[in-house]
Formats: sequence, structure tokens, C-alpha cells
Amino acid sequence: MVTLQGDLVILRELEFKDLTFLYTIENDESLWELSQTKTPFSKDILQKYLETAQKNPQKIKQLRLVITSKTNEQPIGFIDLFELDSENKRAGVSIVILNSHRRNGFGKEALSLLIQYSFNDLGLHQVYSNVLEDNDASIRLFESIGFEKVGLKKDWRFFKGRYKNEYLFQLMNHVL
Repeated sequence: MVTLQGDLVILRELEFKDLTFLYTIENDESLWELSQTKTPFSKDILQKYLETAQKNPQKIKQLRLVITSKTNEQPIGFIDLFELDSENKRAGVSIVILNSHRRNGFGKEALSLLIQYSFNDLGLHQVYSNVLEDNDASIRLFESIGFEKVGLKKDWRFFKGRYKNEYLFQLMNHVL
């Protein structure tokens, strides 16, 4: 069972009680451009996802954690490791925080905790993130943690009839 604690947030594994929050986030159309979602998710589909999400992250190649505020333990977002590749010791990372809780240090602390866990407990060599070129808040967040902008994928995302560029960010664990 993964639980990570900082000064501001607690990262914990998904639980069945998170179904309503998961439903709200996954069906927020303002986030669909980031998640490349095209249609809403039903609660039934998300319930089935919750049943598999609690399995070994190495096996399902994903770890999704709920970000909760340490003061009241209410969910405020999600942070994910995806495309978890044990052989090459890397994974992608993504994060979403509710608008009402942004710019309070929650995202930075959640990302820092997940990176420490990725390097120290999962033995990863690197984590990476794909960030839309116009997502200034995410660019600032990843750069503030030490991620390096290593590439630009031109016309990478197509959403609502328009192409957008996407940056590739990487952070290496230089401890061998």
C-alpha cells in the first residue's frame, strides 16, 4: 500500500470511496485536451478501473495516487506514473489539481514526493512528462522540480480542429 506524506499533502492509493471524485475529474471537459479524452466515462467503467487500479503497478504499468490536503484529507487531485517500464527504468508522470487548490504548493510537493518514491523505492532512472506548449503553469511546475525541457514535438496534439506543440521534459536520477 503506497502512502506518501509531505507537509501539505498526502498521496495515497485509489480507494472505492474515490469513485465520485474520479468521475468528476475524468468527466471535466476542460481537462480533456490534456488527457486526450473524447467521450465521458460512466461510473460503471470507472468502478471497474478502480478494481484493477489496486493491483501491482509494475504489472499494470500505471500507478495513480490521490492527492489529498493534509489539513482535511479531502481529495484535491491525482498524480500518475504511466507507461511504467521496469526494464528501462522509466515512467511518465502527470498531475492534475483542482482549480481551487492550484498555486498553493500542493502540486510541487506532490510531484516531489512521487519523484522521490520513483527513484528510491521503484528504482527508476528517469521520469518524463509531456506538456502542451501553452500550459505555462505545468511548464513552471516541472522546471521548478528540476525537469529539463529536452524536446519539442511539433503539431503533436490535435484537439477541436487544431494542432498544438508539446514539450518533452525529463528528470534523471543520477544516483546509480
